[in-house]
Amino acid sequence: MTLDTRRGGGRKPSRAGTALTALIVTALVAGIGWVLLTGEPDGPGAARVALSAEDSRQRAYAPEGRSGRREGAGPAGGGRGCVASSSMPGGDNNYVPGAPLVKDLGRGFVVSGTVREAGTCAPLPGVRIQIWMHTARGMEGDPGNRGSVMTDDQGRYRLESLPVVAAFGQPHVHLAYDETAYRPVFLRPVLDNESQSDLTVDLVLERR
Repeated sequence: MTLDTRRGGGRKPSRAGTALTALIVTALVAGIGWVLLTGEPDGPGAARVALSAEDSRQRAYAPEGRSGRREGAGPAGGGRGCVASSSMPGGDNNYVPGAPLVKDLGRGFVVSGTVREAGTCAPLPGVRIQIWMHTARGMEGDPGNRGSVMTDDQGRYRLESLPVVAAFGQPHVHLAYDETAYRPVFLRPVLDNESQSDLTVDLVLERR
């Protein structure tokens, strides 16, 4: 009997074993390549960062709360465009269609804002916004406490009036869009107190 002193005891690897080893190595290399290809900065993680940045941009139009400092605008679903303003409870109280265009309703309080189109967030020029409130001059139904203004080429509107006086326990202002191109909206933002001298109310209108 001849003793084989070669390492491995002299047994040569089979062809099947060699093929299996090659298959395992190929699979590992392919897996590592897929991870590198789909990882950040071009993979799903990067996509989540991009989505967060887009959401942050859209939040610039989010409402700031009950005081009405920026009422009526918000981020759209899926991070696209602006959501249409919704009418508020009591927004159409003492509403009278066709309030005349006015330059102002007095001095001491300013309501202003920007009107945009739902979905695109584009500013809407030439839009008529009606405004009425309770002041020292009288109630909301007083003709001297109501009027309309038109948005400028940047979609902005502004109306100055006498200071707002509390009615039913809370000082507030009514704003409305009621023409035919877009769906009507009636808002009733509440002021912090009677000494508040200005209010910003943004609107987002949805086409009919």
